[in-house]
Amino acid sequence: MAAPITDGTVPWPEADAARYVAAGYWAGRPLGDLLRDTADRVPDHVALVDGARRLTYAELADRADAAAGRLLDLGLAAGDRIVVQLTNGWEFTVLTWACLRAGIVPVMALPAHRRTELAYLAAHAEAAAIAVPDRLRDFDHQALAHELGKETGGPWHVLVAGEDVRSGSVDLRALCGPGDDPAADRARCDALAPGSRDVAVFLLSGGTTGLPKLIARTHDDYAYNARASAEVSGVDDGTVYLVSLPAGHNFPLACPGILGTLLAGGRVVMLPSPDPGRAFPTIAAEQVTHTAVVPAVAGRWLEHAERHGAAELASLRVLQVGGARLADELARRIRPVLGATLQQVFGMAEGLLNYTRLDDPDDVICTTQGRPICPDDEVRLVDESDRDVPDGEPGSLLTRGPYTPRGYYRAREHNARAFTADGWYRSGDICRRTTDGNLVVEGRDKDMINRGGEKISAEEVENLVYQLTDASQVAAVAMPDADLGERVCVYVVLRPGGRPITLEQVRDAMDAAGVARFKLPEHLVLVDELATTKVGKIDKKALRADITARLAHTAG
Repeated sequence: MAAPITDGTVPWPEADAARYVAAGYWAGRPLGDLLRDTADRVPDHVALVDGARRLTYAELADRADAAAGRLLDLGLAAGDRIVVQLTNGWEFTVLTWACLRAGIVPVMALPAHRRTELAYLAAHAEAAAIAVPDRLRDFDHQALAHELGKETGGPWHVLVAGEDVRSGSVDLRALCGPGDDPAADRARCDALAPGSRDVAVFLLSGGTTGLPKLIARTHDDYAYNARASAEVSGVDDGTVYLVSLPAGHNFPLACPGILGTLLAGGRVVMLPSPDPGRAFPTIAAEQVTHTAVVPAVAGRWLEHAERHGAAELASLRVLQVGGARLADELARRIRPVLGATLQQVFGMAEGLLNYTRLDDPDDVICTTQGRPICPDDEVRLVDESDRDVPDGEPGSLLTRGPYTPRGYYRAREHNARAFTADGWYRSGDICRRTTDGNLVVEGRDKDMINRGGEKISAEEVENLVYQLTDASQVAAVAMPDADLGERVCVYVVLRPGGRPITLEQVRDAMDAAGVARFKLPEHLVLVDELATTKVGKIDKKALRADITARLAHTAG
């Protein structure tokens, strides 16, 4: 039997919690009920669009309540965990809302995850179920889900979205269908409403030491995250928000994303890809006003618009860009080329969110990553001795606040390193603060590779390469890339007498091991020895400089 979630979470100190309640940040009600309020206020507004499917708020809320009841009928209960690995479709939104109503906690996996990541998430969260597509491109998610079930050792339900729902699976589309008695479904959910300080959702950390950590977001803090983001982004009941990044990411889920838009009474449009050939016509057809992309996608949108024009984007008012640092030169092209106001977003699934404001001067919008959304967001920039640095100088970012949890789930040792004794979260970001309070992201102080917004642990890549090759030393580092910002480069020193290896062999072996494809190295350098620091550690800074020089030489 799974342990109660409370056994693995770190609560806010009571004094801070009381302060956040008194300030109105924490509403004291579960997220699913707050969404129900919106449905009662604007029942006939279109809430969700997925291709030809359009659901009003009343229809969406009723489906969520019916689905919540069906999850309970399967044997799931409040506090149980379900791994959600779905593409951007209506099923994701209905299932997420259903979980929020029933107190079942979704663990937000990504469609790109494979056996390695999913087995870890299922085991660490002690999940009782998983929701997957039947197949996606050339991968059989349903088969893997059933294989994982044999390894869990407990109850395991496989919910499948697609046409090919096999024996032993639950048809997720049927589970998320309309109920026979909406009033009874609602009453059942109302009676079982979770507490506002209960965990609402598990998000995944970027993961700097191996596989991602689980971030327990409560109903109180995550509802504030979504509401405050909606306010600072100008989202209201006239907003049409396009979701084209993977919906399980914090950015398109609640910054303001799906949840912020639905809380405001706006319309959410689901699209499985941000490719401009699909996104631009969808923006035109649905009159999309807001959307969020990562810098690599912003670059592709700029290129597409410069070749084909941006007439299809006439309705787009706000283009949010986050997940990685946006180059200033790209930022300056957004408004002239795409016609939308750029809103830079710098934040983390662990909490703190910074936004440029829509009425900021162009120089602030194009050269900074914004400032915190909450008056009680505490931010420090410190040197290596944790001493505060003055404005204008780079420092490591520490933060506390009403939507920044005080620890990862079931990670006592890691929490001792990632959080100070008095609750400051060490984000790993190097930033400097301007005199007007905006942050400029300068880089990372942790060993992590940011590939187009997907955070990859260098340590995880290194461990896998060690297992798969005749390597005596391995170092994974970020190499610069004009499209994605960074890609994965691996330096390898072979064992004496070891067989030479190729990049293709490393990629094929990692792929066969069941690793998400975005983690596969894209450059391999065989060397006789690795550069080291004065204390004998592998000098990652020197290796990053080396691969940058090698790429420049090749380009030249």
